Amino acid sequence: MRNVLIIGAGRSASSLINYLLEKSQSQQLHLTIGDLSLELAQRKTRNHPNATAIQLDIQNTAQRQSEVAKADIVISMLPAHMHIEVAKDCIHFKKHMVTASYISEAMQALDEEAKAHHLVFMNEIGLDPGIDHMSAMQVIDVIREQGGEMLLFESFCGGLVAPESDTNLWNYKFTWAPRNVVLAGQGGAAKFIQEGKYKYIPYHRLFRRTEFLHVEGYGKFEAYANRDSLKYRSVYGLDDVLTLYRGTIRRVGYSRAWNMFVQLGMTDDTYVMENSEHMSYRDYINSFLPYHPTDSVEIKMRLQLGIEQDDVIWEKLIELDLFNGDKKIGLKNATPAQILEHILTQKWTLAPHDKDMIVMYHKFGYRLNGKEEQIDSKMVCIGDDQTYTAMAKTVGLPVAMATLHILNGKITTPGVQLPIRKEVYEPILAELEEYGVVFKETKLPYIGYNPDKIIGTS
Repeated sequence: MRNVLIIGAGRSASSLINYLLEKSQSQQLHLTIGDLSLELAQRKTRNHPNATAIQLDIQNTAQRQSEVAKADIVISMLPAHMHIEVAKDCIHFKKHMVTASYISEAMQALDEEAKAHHLVFMNEIGLDPGIDHMSAMQVIDVIREQGGEMLLFESFCGGLVAPESDTNLWNYKFTWAPRNVVLAGQGGAAKFIQEGKYKYIPYHRLFRRTEFLHVEGYGKFEAYANRDSLKYRSVYGLDDVLTLYRGTIRRVGYSRAWNMFVQLGMTDDTYVMENSEHMSYRDYINSFLPYHPTDSVEIKMRLQLGIEQDDVIWEKLIELDLFNGDKKIGLKNATPAQILEHILTQKWTLAPHDKDMIVMYHKFGYRLNGKEEQIDSKMVCIGDDQTYTAMAKTVGLPVAMATLHILNGKITTPGVQLPIRKEVYEPILAELEEYGVVFKETKLPYIGYNPDKIIGTS
């Protein structure tokens, strides 16, 4: 039996573990599932004979190294900043490694050693990053092979709630780490390029500059810019492209409402609020509003943000119970962002039978044989329930498939890498279709950002 060590048994690991367990007999696999919570690891094994659950504290160097040494390949589903010690162990014990996280500078620094030991360190092989890389490169490579020149590449992705489980005015529920949602867009201006011009959106304007998208059967969406689209020029070989933009998808109206929190400072994670443990929801809101001897918190809020009483945004705030003076925060030494996350988690957590939805949308503009054309590629994936979510499926399945291909010698290029080569993306995208991850492509006239380019318009 070949031993696969999986470190981290959180929600993103459910479909990953399920896939490998189903393949374990035919592929001669034994899974060792390690998590700080032994109970969580045990639940994920589902009493399968080819799986062992262990309590694993990655801060315990001796234990961590002992488990890595026994493995044939290591999958790290830890938070991104925790991969590096595992990666160093994999170098030391000469083990392949797979993660779904972005390649950090520290991880990239291991590239030469990984190559020297003929080790595959596959990163960014989840959803976003991951499926976005693979599905984009597949189309870009075909365009280039035909002799086409890329003019535009836009890529959008979002984890949303499925239409049948969409039960709140925000049209949103948490399908991923709530903290990441609250802090989204912070850490620097969004950077991208449109029609050859560099563009920048500072955080305080990010949620008021959105693009609109339409997906057949699912309606209209909006997208706000990701932090740094420019780094993908060299990754995708698009250094001369005129437009490169990556964004996060939400339902229309979400960004305008979320911008209220940004403007008030409720997403700030840089300081602690005094007496946060005993603060009510109403106290929390009032902390960001000016003092007034007679005006209520509600009136101050509307005046501060210019919200009319009949605006749907006001209904969204009421729905979150933000003005409740009896509900206590109950968090010691909490930052504004931590308190906001706590409040939203009470309202936006998926119910046991709720389904989530992943939407991905690529636009490719190119010139071929003197003619400008465009391909739109769209993918929608619906989850099964609260455990086997679309997010867990689209993050975990590519990780599991890549792991198996590395073990079986089908992915052999060594080094720290992301999945942009054919040997990686072709078999994985083909297999993902069997699990409902299907891209539908449509050819269009190339418009860019000038509607007058539409055929038939002068």
